[in-house]
Amino acid sequence: QEQLVESGGGSVLPGGSLRLSCTTSGNWFQFAAMGWYRQNPDNSREAVAHITQGFSPVYADSVKGRFTISRDNANNTVSLQMNNLKPEDTAVYYCHAVRPAYGDYWGQGTQVTVSS
Repeated sequence: QEQLVESGGGSVLPGGSLRLSCTTSGNWFQFAAMGWYRQNPDNSREAVAHITQGFSPVYADSVKGRFTISRDNANNTVSLQMNNLKPEDTAVYYCHAVRPAYGDYWGQGTQVTVSS
């Protein structure tokens, strides 16, 4: 089982920013589609953003214009820059990888709390 290691969660005031990062030691990273999901306090899980091997990003409507996903293949890292955070962004965020021919992998999750 490949390991995805997340970092960057925390607590922030509404309107604030956080940056999440996810890295792996595997040499398959450049071939994988990478993304972020979140599990909301009501336990629903939703896709937040993903980025293809060709660097094309896709966003959930709820985060468009506020979140930016990026990848650094040289360092096996995918990041999620989150700006203008809202209380409804409070969730556990999970890194996700889809590795062709092998399946998908999940990170351990990192808590993001937006509250005044």
